[in-house]
Amino acid sequence: MIHFDNVGKSYSDGTEAVKALNLTIENGELMALIGPSGCGKTTTLKMINRLIEPTAGSIKIHNKDIREYNIHELRWNTGYVLQEIALFPHMTIEENITIVPEMRKWKKSDINHRVSELMEMVGLDPATFRKRQPDELSGGQQQRVGVIRALAADPDIILMDEPFSALDPITREQLQNDVRHLQKEIKKTIVFVTHDIDEAMALGDRVCLMKDGEIVQVDKPQQLILHPKNDFVKSFIGEKKSPWQTAVDILMDRSMSRTVTLPQIEEQNVNPSGSYIIIGHEGEYIGTLINGEKIVHPELPNYLQLVKTIETFRANKTDLLPVVKNDRVIGTLSYEDIVHFLESKTKKENGVIQ
Repeated sequence: MIHFDNVGKSYSDGTEAVKALNLTIENGELMALIGPSGCGKTTTLKMINRLIEPTAGSIKIHNKDIREYNIHELRWNTGYVLQEIALFPHMTIEENITIVPEMRKWKKSDINHRVSELMEMVGLDPATFRKRQPDELSGGQQQRVGVIRALAADPDIILMDEPFSALDPITREQLQNDVRHLQKEIKKTIVFVTHDIDEAMALGDRVCLMKDGEIVQVDKPQQLILHPKNDFVKSFIGEKKSPWQTAVDILMDRSMSRTVTLPQIEEQNVNPSGSYIIIGHEGEYIGTLINGEKIVHPELPNYLQLVKTIETFRANKTDLLPVVKNDRVIGTLSYEDIVHFLESKTKKENGVIQ
């Protein structure tokens, strides 16, 4: 979908913001760009829609060099969400959302339908908020409008430049959840710049860690934690995370030894005692078999932090839960798994826990 081939950006004063960058972002992927201040992540993002022009190499979208696209078409097909919410204060919420569809000469009926569809998608009742001005909304509500404005003309690509960094922690977490749910529903290609490691790990299908204008490691969040390429990656990722902030797919049991299928149950090919996760023929979660009785428990999203997982265990009085990604069970998590993981992250000296 988006391919960087030896892309560089330098300035007349000799500054090299980006150096020989090679990166491919797949269709429907959420790529998180992260790194220290000045590492080149925002420059990389802005080169995709030519807000910044590269001085070396090429960037291709759908195997076509971005310089071959009409600049207006390129940007119309690339939604953009900024840290500064940047809604037009003299326009209503509806008018803010419809800017690009109107420029693209959409039918009025299609525009009206799109506004309602998007507002409902992020929990803003169109009847209540459609005609309001931006200053009548909270910061979180305004940023939701900023996100759906970027989606209004149904672009293939969404660029998000630290969109939630100015918001309070609770609102920020709510919007992160919104992005996760939206991505599952709309399946756009999203490039997301953030300075927050937890945000990158929670949202990114893959994370691109940069330093001094270069890519240090591109990998799935789990692999960055389990297999850091060097000491820089290890310190940047590891030292910024408490064990309790670890996503459940890092510590889950991947063996699937505590899962059973419906045919196995029907054939009575299951130990009658103990707990097992029941999965369907496409890997979906059916329920939990506890001493021969089927009980349906909540699923654990693969990105859920351990600290919140404990609450689910307690609320459901169970020792085993399914870990799910894209509606499929990818592993199981038990209290025993959690204890072993925390023990592995706890230093002991002379028998004393540090």
